[in-house]
Amino acid sequence: MAPNVVLVTGVSRFVGGSLAARLTANPAVERIIGVDTVPPHRELLRRMGRTEFVRADIRNPLISKVITNSKVDTVVHVSMGDHSNSGNRSVLKEMNVLGTMQLLAACQKSPTVRRMVVKSTSAVYGASPRDPAMFTEDMGPKDLPFSGYARDAAEVEGYVRGFGRRRPDVDITILRFTNLIGPRIDTVLTRYFALPVIPTVLGYDARLQMLHAEDALEVLEKATVENIPGIYNVGGDGILMLSQAIRRAGRVAMPVPSLAISPVSSFFRSARLVDSSPEQVRFLNFGRVVDTTRLREQFGFTPGWTTRQAFDDFVRGRDLRPVVAPDHVAAVERGIAGAVARLR
Repeated sequence: MAPNVVLVTGVSRFVGGSLAARLTANPAVERIIGVDTVPPHRELLRRMGRTEFVRADIRNPLISKVITNSKVDTVVHVSMGDHSNSGNRSVLKEMNVLGTMQLLAACQKSPTVRRMVVKSTSAVYGASPRDPAMFTEDMGPKDLPFSGYARDAAEVEGYVRGFGRRRPDVDITILRFTNLIGPRIDTVLTRYFALPVIPTVLGYDARLQMLHAEDALEVLEKATVENIPGIYNVGGDGILMLSQAIRRAGRVAMPVPSLAISPVSSFFRSARLVDSSPEQVRFLNFGRVVDTTRLREQFGFTPGWTTRQAFDDFVRGRDLRPVVAPDHVAAVERGIAGAVARLR
């Protein structure tokens, strides 16, 4: 049964605002309430249609009044920010963890809330050389995330499970997304692959699994309008090696010895190009792949884009041109092949 009143957090950003826009097209949903600390930009607000925007901070206890007075029955929490957001780390952690705690406290008091959907991340599995080939939903990290967005997400999931024990009448869906990519979304990964010269760690070639942003929105919409509780890994089929992705984007890889990663990361952060946090560097060393069997068989969804297709759509949509012309690369390769042949 479709929900009557849906509250979506983080509607001033791409995922939250785009989800609200999708829900407005569903006549079975009576009201959509969008919450954020700042108003959406004009174009996003236009696409959100009949969504009722409420300027509110989920860290503030007043969020309880919004939920109670509007008789919200479904809460979709997508406002957790990662290191792609601007602002210092303490503010992000406060918004992610304390904001979620306050939101859960408000939901616990509300007699009308019956469903909760939480946008989480596969980063809760961490990234280490001891990782399995694929993480299933029942597995934990080999090395616990010690900082950053992954640590926040792990804490948030713990608080959500605690809320579920206190309110067993509320159906909870936790969606662990792999890295989102696409022409319309701005993330750490999209900015990383847009660099003309991409720093990598010498000797490593991470396995990357990505999810097209449109698939992510479709999964969130399905979880909101249908009752499918549980924890689900969400990612595109297949993988790309980091080196393959760099070549497909037409970028130039710059392998850096691990001892030099820290000053290189500091340079990119100071230049506001990308945020190469220790957590992100570990991911780009080892990568991460999740099993999506439960998503297909129990949740009933198969992504429309594979990892490779999603990445190629990002490259096309951003109009990323090769830094080095393909004919120049081919000429160099022919020259090397000729030199090798002469040596033989």
